Amino acid sequence: QVQPVESGGGLVQAGGSLRLSCAASGRTFSSYAMGWFRQAPGKEREFVAAISWSSTRTYYADSVKGRLTISRDNAKNTVYLTMNSLKPDDTAVYYCAAGLAGGTTRHGYDYWGQGTQVTVSS
Repeated sequence: QVQPVESGGGLVQAGGSLRLSCAASGRTFSSYAMGWFRQAPGKEREFVAAISWSSTRTYYADSVKGRLTISRDNAKNTVYLTMNSLKPDDTAVYYCAAGLAGGTTRHGYDYWGQGTQVTVSS
């Protein structure tokens, strides 16, 4: 079992960068696939990026490809989302999730963090 805790959100201007972190407690972190999802006001929670337990596979939503990068450090029980060239449409609460299945849908994840707000001003 793991408990993800996100950090690193904030307010940034369009074109700027942020790096989100997700620290997950539990000795089995390295066994879990990790994912980032986001939810904007009035919208459904949507997939952003995911990474396999070994970092050999990564997946991205089309809307963020080339701008956002997911990575993980199993020695630190942490997964990162590096966000570049941010757009106002990236404004949302970003959630970190852990799951044995992983993948690009919410169904592959069993443990969720509380979220961190990212606001991109135009």
